[in-house]
Amino acid sequence: MSARHVIAFGELRISDAQRVGGKNASLGEMLSQLSAQGIRVPDGFATTAEAFREFLRANALTERIAKRLEHLNIDDVAALEAAGRQVRAWVEQGSLPGSLEREIKEYYHILTNDSSCEISVAVRSSATAEDLPEASFAGQQETFLNVIGIDAVLHSVRKVFASLYNDRAIAYRVHQGYAHADVALSAGVQKMVRSDLAAAGVMFTIDTESGFSEVVFITSSFGLGETVVQGAVNPDEFYVHKPMLEAGKFPIVRRSLGSKLVQLQYDTRPGSGRSVRQVDVPDAERHRFSLSDQDVIELARIGVRIERHYGRPMDIEWGKDGLDGHLYVLQARPETVKSRVHSETQLRYRLTQTSRILATGRAIGQKIGVGPARLVSSSSQMERVRAGDVLVTDMTDPNWEPVMKRAAAIVTNRGGRTCHAAIIARELGIPAVVGCGDATSAVAEGADVTVSCAEGDTGHVYEGRLQVQVESTERGALPPLPVKLAMNVGNPHLAFEFQAIPNAGVGLARLEFIINNLIGVHPKTILQYPNLDDGLKRTVEALAHGYASPREFFELRLAEGIATIAAAFWPKPVIVRLSDFKSNEYRKLIGGARYEPEEENPMLGFRGAARFLSPDFSDCFELECRALKRVRETMGLTNVEIMVPFVRTLAEASRVIELLRSNGLERGTGALRVIMMCEVPSNAVLAEEFLEYFDGFSIGSNDLTQLTLGLDRDSGLVAAGFDERDPAVKALLSRVISACRSKGKYVGICGQGPSDHIDFAQWLVEQGIESISLNPDSVVETWRRLGAARGA
Repeated sequence: MSARHVIAFGELRISDAQRVGGKNASLGEMLSQLSAQGIRVPDGFATTAEAFREFLRANALTERIAKRLEHLNIDDVAALEAAGRQVRAWVEQGSLPGSLEREIKEYYHILTNDSSCEISVAVRSSATAEDLPEASFAGQQETFLNVIGIDAVLHSVRKVFASLYNDRAIAYRVHQGYAHADVALSAGVQKMVRSDLAAAGVMFTIDTESGFSEVVFITSSFGLGETVVQGAVNPDEFYVHKPMLEAGKFPIVRRSLGSKLVQLQYDTRPGSGRSVRQVDVPDAERHRFSLSDQDVIELARIGVRIERHYGRPMDIEWGKDGLDGHLYVLQARPETVKSRVHSETQLRYRLTQTSRILATGRAIGQKIGVGPARLVSSSSQMERVRAGDVLVTDMTDPNWEPVMKRAAAIVTNRGGRTCHAAIIARELGIPAVVGCGDATSAVAEGADVTVSCAEGDTGHVYEGRLQVQVESTERGALPPLPVKLAMNVGNPHLAFEFQAIPNAGVGLARLEFIINNLIGVHPKTILQYPNLDDGLKRTVEALAHGYASPREFFELRLAEGIATIAAAFWPKPVIVRLSDFKSNEYRKLIGGARYEPEEENPMLGFRGAARFLSPDFSDCFELECRALKRVRETMGLTNVEIMVPFVRTLAEASRVIELLRSNGLERGTGALRVIMMCEVPSNAVLAEEFLEYFDGFSIGSNDLTQLTLGLDRDSGLVAAGFDERDPAVKALLSRVISACRSKGKYVGICGQGPSDHIDFAQWLVEQGIESISLNPDSVVETWRRLGAARGA
């Protein structure tokens, strides 16, 4: 059967984008080219762009629409809304040409003929300028779900045609420089996947915020995927590390449980007049992940295959069928923001003040916005947003795009990182904090606020106008150095961003930062569950939602924090320091006051190796070891090395190495290196002896300087005397470096001194230090200054 107006998906290729739009062309490409690789795409057919143009001609709409839009000011929200509403009405009232209607009926009959019962379809839009590598047009047109029967399909096709003239689509074409008449629409009719009985969502084959290319980022929620796409829910999130996926290891390096308050289901109620309806998700379902690990890993494999086929990072919508249990790809388009960033100049935003936090959510972008809050309850109030306002609302959709570009920042109650509003915010370069839950009640109308997306995965809305520092770093070529420059990384959520800075790995990853920020509970509280008072027990249970037990929550969250940093810098070495909380810091964790002593001088008290070796802490230390063992063995991230803090004596050194071995972390096994934090004067005095137990030293110059000079740098009375360049400190450092060099063992430094004093860094290089680990914001500058000093 020859058809001019309708083409089956199986006959389409990506080269047909001008005939059926990017979305439908991509569906045909995957159906015909990737099915053999196990990628399932629901079958269907597409109307052509020429069919759309013929429809406009047959209804005398071509010139009529052009004239109506010719002089439209898209910045006038009211005028835009009026023009869009009028043009859509013209299109919806039009009649499909007889030949087009006949062909749709023929192909629909073929599509449904192999089913024993009446099937439902999705009728999706696919614009000829959509899903191009340089512009996403995300969500500009409509999709209709659970469409049953040919009459409903024909009606939905007209509605899809009309959606080319949605307000947001009209405005977006103007912003992107496309003439309205140059863009045509194709309607895709596709078998529905019964994700209303399972889960659906979006995945990117790149990290959406940093552009890190070695992970697949997956979002998921129960029910049909439109809730995720439209930003109606805060979905579950998963990161899968591509190299470990390829190696056959457990590759899920990070996950977070979304609130998933609502889901979209088929509406089967008689007389409802609707095809789908939104219902609340039961509490028990909200508190578990919407995907199994097996499904997450399989989705990542699908994403990598699609990325490999297209040769670029991809944005993919997927659904799991609750009847057959299979995962399906519903559409795939090029990622259009981070994959296009190739600037040699990196801008980093940093707050130099802090204030009360009004709301928190998922950070979109890495910038900071400041301005008066403008609370908008619906799209009818969009015109209230003025340039420089902070838009605060329940949720946005692409209809808001005409005013989103005015905002200094965007804050929403609902939504995740892969919803259309988030994609548009990234394209516009506007910071957004989505999924706050209570932003519209926590932020007052007209109040000045600061919206920060520069602090990792979590975005913060601060009270007032805070001072912002913008640092510009020229990445360019850097001079060769006789020393490796590594980084100190505490926050795993910044690791994907930091890995792009030139580096030789991570010289210090702080386990206590992960425990404090990703877990928040004292390990003893976890281990004594459920034998806790009712209030504390409920707190622990709430934190452990999504995990089999509080103990699993602690171990897996700790492992995921470590794995995120290790994956970001793979295969470069990542030195992870075992927890170095002092007792006063441990007391601040949930339940900590029940288990921690009150010490007069915690810096010299129950910390480091002495704590690990204490019978009172051995079961807590076991949790850390199990997490590290999981990262290295189960997850395959063998670039993780272990650092033991605050080892006072040789006896402690011997016993802590044996303790690690008894917990499955033996020096040399699996090429594991165990480093000692050299921060007590006894470490330098007996450097050769301590090195019998360790594979090298990482110098903690802060504590070593304090203990050598006998001063507390936090005391304003004596802090002026704190200086790593003091002759006594340098004498110990020189001895340590010489001892390591003579024994052929690793020696690095991870204190603040080299970042603050370039002369001190240069002296360390002259002494033969192997590695200097710096704070990320000082790496490039220190690198250039060391290079200049060497060339002088």
